[in-house]
Amino acid sequence: MTEPREAAARFSGSTAWARQLKTPLREFLRTETGGAALLLGATVAALIWANVDAASYESLWRTRLSIRVGGSELSQDLREWINTGLMTLFFFVVGLEARREFDMGELRDRRRLTLPLVAGVGGMLVPIAIFLSINAGRSSVHGWGAAMSTDTAFALGMLTLAASHLPARMRTYLLTVTVVDDLVALIVIGIFYSRHIRPMALLVTLAIFAVILLLRIGGQQHHGAVFAMLGVAAWVAMFESGVEPIVVGLIMGLLVYASPAARDDLQRASDLFRSFREQPTAELARTVTGGLASAISPNERLQLLYHPWTSYVIVPLFALANAGITISGGLLGRAFTSPITLGILFAYVLGKPLGITGSSWLLNRLSRGRVEVPVGWAAVVGGGAIAGIGFTVSLLIATLAFNGVELEEAKLGILTSALVASALTWAIFRVTRMLPKRLKLRALLGTAEAIIDLAAPVDPERDHIRGSGDAPVTVVEYGDFECPYCGQAEPVVRELLADFGDVRYVWRHLPLHDVHPAAQLAAEASEAAAEQGFFWEMHDLLLDCQDKLRVRDLIGYAGDIGLDVERFSADLRRHLGAARVAEDLDTADLSGVTGTPTFFINGRRHHGAYDIETLSAAVRSARARAYLNA
Repeated sequence: MTEPREAAARFSGSTAWARQLKTPLREFLRTETGGAALLLGATVAALIWANVDAASYESLWRTRLSIRVGGSELSQDLREWINTGLMTLFFFVVGLEARREFDMGELRDRRRLTLPLVAGVGGMLVPIAIFLSINAGRSSVHGWGAAMSTDTAFALGMLTLAASHLPARMRTYLLTVTVVDDLVALIVIGIFYSRHIRPMALLVTLAIFAVILLLRIGGQQHHGAVFAMLGVAAWVAMFESGVEPIVVGLIMGLLVYASPAARDDLQRASDLFRSFREQPTAELARTVTGGLASAISPNERLQLLYHPWTSYVIVPLFALANAGITISGGLLGRAFTSPITLGILFAYVLGKPLGITGSSWLLNRLSRGRVEVPVGWAAVVGGGAIAGIGFTVSLLIATLAFNGVELEEAKLGILTSALVASALTWAIFRVTRMLPKRLKLRALLGTAEAIIDLAAPVDPERDHIRGSGDAPVTVVEYGDFECPYCGQAEPVVRELLADFGDVRYVWRHLPLHDVHPAAQLAAEASEAAAEQGFFWEMHDLLLDCQDKLRVRDLIGYAGDIGLDVERFSADLRRHLGAARVAEDLDTADLSGVTGTPTFFINGRRHHGAYDIETLSAAVRSARARAYLNA
């Protein structure tokens, strides 16, 4: 029997001018969720190490590491190099994802920027207010920054464990809120938790960023080595200025644009590869490699390169270096009466859900419903609760704000709040699952309209449709009759239509004629058959016989399904269907489709695999939302 993961892998391929990467947001969420397990393991390891042999734990991380160039020297202990050096890469990836969401994700609709911005800021202000009220009049009040920021990786990972059957939009919503959270946290670090400022070094930093921005505006972003060197120079200058240099990572990430692969770039990449196939030389190999890479935006390439390193190496290493505290009865007794520990604990466990939910509700009311949350209110409350996991940035600020006993109390508050927030999230979604079906769906999914990715709505007078015309779920496929992945998807689509009586299916043409020379004529043949009312019969035959699409084969298929062969042949010679195929190509361009098969479900692009389990889950989710909006 085929394992589910192997089956999904078989149904995740696509044909394009350059092979498509997996969707960046799905990859981001998958990497964050997997990295959360390593982060948790590193935290436990740090606690065990610190309690078994505290001396060796501290000795290792306090080892000095110096870099000398001529008469200049950078010197920090190992923990500081991790916190200010390696973590710069972590925030670089945060900046990349923020930019990707702004250019291509949920925030590309600028009207949707308001909600995560308000929810993210509200989810920080309320925790800060709670911490300040508990620590009012004490010297510990300056540590308020340790009580405000969510750990995206940990929160997404624990959300998956606490509520594994949530819709993907819930995780996307939480991600957009925490991206705002991270951006604000970095600004806070740069302004409030930096050392003595050296104006000259800061001016040098600003000058370097001005050069980077000019190169970016001039379209020179593909010179990665140049930007990397400028980024390192900016980090050194920022370090010397006294401002926390991790801010450099965030700024550099925000400057890297994201965009879908353009058809012209994919065509160019395909031509380059064909040249290499004809003449496989080292020089052409280098050209082809550069051409293929340039078809994908720098943002996606850099995320693919650095995000696994930050999630699987850098963040767990940060936890190993910073989470270790020696737990004793004395510390526990002192900490849970300490305003630092209690301030952080209540700030995260109460402040985060109150801040995120309250600010979202208030914005919805003040806008009179014009600004809606993209998920249900139970999901908003649960997302606010899991946002109470403030690990990475919180620990980072705690190490800047506190020392000695106070730092241990802060760390204990951070670890305890993560545990309590996870338990609270589980309880919220457990109660939600016990609600009646319609109420449960509304509580999780909400009623907000989704972003529609399909540029040209389905037209029953024009489109080729299978299934009921008034079905609540519509699946649109852009396909190519010679594409092997479309042939692989066809039986899955048939099974989907058999399993769901309330789904209609639409086929639109996207013949990739540069890689499938027979695809254009096959598409025109299906349109010639449609002229005689036999589109679907020809459609099925073409996908069943993908290796036999020559003219004589097409004419033979026309006779097999009972067409007027003479009329069919004449229509095929006159390219009668070419205009219709060209219209589908135009709608594919407008919808950002560059490969086959590409599916849209109720106007929203389907990312990932197209095996029966994955497509069925997507259809059920779309049907549930249609049911709520009916």
